[in-house]
Amino acid sequence: LIGLAAKNGILIVEFANQLRDRGQAFREPLYEASLARFRPIVMTGVTTIAGSIPLILSSGAGQETRFVMGVVIFGGVLVSTFVALITVPTAYALLARGTQSPGTIARRLDAERKASPLLSPEAPAE
Repeated sequence: LIGLAAKNGILIVEFANQLRDRGQAFREPLYEASLARFRPIVMTGVTTIAGSIPLILSSGAGQETRFVMGVVIFGGVLVSTFVALITVPTAYALLARGTQSPGTIARRLDAERKASPLLSPEAPAE
């Protein structure tokens, strides 16, 4: 459950960062990433929820344990899917608003490393 919730958020943010690295403005990549990842996130959530229904409806020995696991999976995936689709893009828009793309920052760091003799990979180790 935790892995699925984290994966959904990571996929949206990573796709938005890749689009920002290609030179798009801030809002367009976030909107495009949310739309592109919407269907896979919903499909994963629906199939996981559907897989938990037999646990909830089961009977017989160990039914209490399976029921509790099924309810936790059902509710957790349902909530985490909505969180990934609504909260992650909103938080990204608020927290990364004034930042540059990760690729731009990496290129700037590489340029500074090459320009500084102390940070150069060819510098002798002490």
